[in-house]
Amino acid sequence: MADLKRLYRELVSLEIELWNGIEGRLRAEYDLPLTSFEVLHLLWSRPGRRIQDIAEEFSITVGGTSKVVDRLEAAGWCERRANPNDRRSSIVELTAEGRKLVDGAAKVFEEELELRIGSVIPEQSVRELASVLRTLRAAGRALDAERRAAGQAPAPAVRAPKQPGRSATP
Repeated sequence: MADLKRLYRELVSLEIELWNGIEGRLRAEYDLPLTSFEVLHLLWSRPGRRIQDIAEEFSITVGGTSKVVDRLEAAGWCERRANPNDRRSSIVELTAEGRKLVDGAAKVFEEELELRIGSVIPEQSVRELASVLRTLRAAGRALDAERRAAGQAPAPAVRAPKQPGRSATP
C-alpha cells in the first residue's frame, strides 16, 4: 500500500522549502514578498483581472485578495479602475512601476525555479509531475464540491494554516 502520509509530508515540505527559498531571494533583491509577486505576476501575465478573478486563481478569499491588492496599490505597483462591463467591480492593473518591478522579479523567480527544480529533474519528469499534481488538485476540488452539494462540510477551501515564513494569502 502506498505511503500517502509520507507523500503528503514530502509535498508540504517541498512547497514550504520552495516558497521560503524563492521568497528569500525576492526579498533580498527586490524587498518583495512572494505573496505580492504572485499577484503582480498574474496581473502582468493576464491583465484586466478583477479581485474575484485573482481570488479564484489562488484559491483564497475575496477579502484576503482585496487586502493584498490594497497593499500593492499603496506601494504604487497596481491600481484599480472601473470595470466597464460591471459597475459593481473594478479591474486591477499594474502601474508602470509595477511592470518594471515584475520584469526584474520574474527573472529572479525563473532563475530560482531552474536552480531548485529544472536543474534537478529532467524536463519530462517536470511535465509528468505537473500533470499528476493537476490531477490531484482537480480531484480534491471535485471531492470538496461533491461534499458541499451533499451538505457535508469539507475542510476550509480557501484558508491554509499559516506556515513559518509564508503568509496565508498568495
